[in-house]
Amino acid sequence: MSIVSQDGKFKEKSLFFTSLGCSKNLVDSQVMLGHLNLDGFTVTQDPEDAEVIIVNTCSFVEAAKKESIETVLDLAQFKEDGNCKALVMSGCMAQRYHGELEAEMPEIDMFIGTGEYHKIVPLLKALDEGRLEKKSFVEIPKYIHTEFDPRLNTSPGYMAWLKISEGCNRNCTFCIIPTLRGKLRSRTVESLVTEAKNLAEQGVRELNLISQDFSDYGVDLAGGGKIENKNPMIYQLLSELEKVEGIDWIRVFYFYPDDLTEDVMALMAKSQKITKYLDMPIQHFADGVLKRMNRRATGELIHSKIARLREFVPGIVLRTSVIVGFPGETQEDFEALLEGVKKARFHHLGVFKYSDEEGTPALRLSNKVEQDVIDERFEKLYETQKEIARELNQEYVGKIIDVLVEGFHEETDLLLQGRHAGQAPDIDGKVIINDGMAEAGEIVKVEITEVLDYDLVGRIIDRE
Repeated sequence: MSIVSQDGKFKEKSLFFTSLGCSKNLVDSQVMLGHLNLDGFTVTQDPEDAEVIIVNTCSFVEAAKKESIETVLDLAQFKEDGNCKALVMSGCMAQRYHGELEAEMPEIDMFIGTGEYHKIVPLLKALDEGRLEKKSFVEIPKYIHTEFDPRLNTSPGYMAWLKISEGCNRNCTFCIIPTLRGKLRSRTVESLVTEAKNLAEQGVRELNLISQDFSDYGVDLAGGGKIENKNPMIYQLLSELEKVEGIDWIRVFYFYPDDLTEDVMALMAKSQKITKYLDMPIQHFADGVLKRMNRRATGELIHSKIARLREFVPGIVLRTSVIVGFPGETQEDFEALLEGVKKARFHHLGVFKYSDEEGTPALRLSNKVEQDVIDERFEKLYETQKEIARELNQEYVGKIIDVLVEGFHEETDLLLQGRHAGQAPDIDGKVIINDGMAEAGEIVKVEITEVLDYDLVGRIIDRE
């Protein structure tokens, strides 16, 4: 079943690793790399040299599935033209389609699901020695890594993603994540604080807190959940992370509006480390659409939470995501979404076109919206948000703000680029620095002089 070296051992233990999809998947990849590194594997940047090739895949939407398959097929050539003795698919694609893929892609030697990635070393050893009796190792996901697992932070040394929980109990009708990732599994506050300290000792200054649903953090642990409009465990987590020396920015993602409590708002307001930035997924403003999505919030509740949040934290930067063309979305529903976006004035907005996804309840919903209508609504919403973002960015002109320098601009060494506290890694705009020098990882004072749609332009006026 497997292709092994003549003596049954990987001779060089050389590894090529590709991680696709979201930041949560990236953390899983970093844990796998940590285990592999302890076992003596060495990462190579050239897949032709690797004895083991691993692709940690995504299958959230059709485009992600296509990218995963194409990546694996491209790398499979090195079993013939390179040094590859084992080609492994891990992650969401393996979790979801391992049965079909075993038959259709014999090039893959092993499939590892989203709850088994920590077993990568013993599974590779068994594969190498020809002891595997099956190709797929996929179960109902129950695992989440802890501070005791080795982790190789492949992100820039000054930042890291901190996964606070895994899985989701929300069961939105358009989402396959609970099937792929399982039920909610929260890490303890102590575990997360310990990992944060470890990362800080490695030079990390920015912690980005990720999960499938931040607002449900801890409900599966003793003392978790809301109590009289307070969320003690989330409050405790943020309070304890705030004490970690060396960490300057703490950023929160995926905090649903229905569970955003005022004690947490107050903590964000007074904190010197928790960024005045919040990723708050809403998906829509029309109540009928929200109900069909199985969302807990209403349009009125979302607006009231945004207003209250801005009272507590003036100037807070908000990011959200919405879906256009959900089954049954009428023109009136779309107008409610459009007007809601205009009223809320998000700094950052991800707009997604609805598409049927097998395995989700929404697939069975009637009154599907025509694709040309979805495309038209997408463009209208996109252009509306582009103008809002430009107007909000204009408010930075003339101001002096802290910017975390990321290094040279991706297109030229004549410029630097970085991010201010209201810009998350990978998904938001940049601050382009055209005057002054600083090292990657420095936080510097930058005067903003210009706006380029989603990016800001400025000059360094002071280094730390």
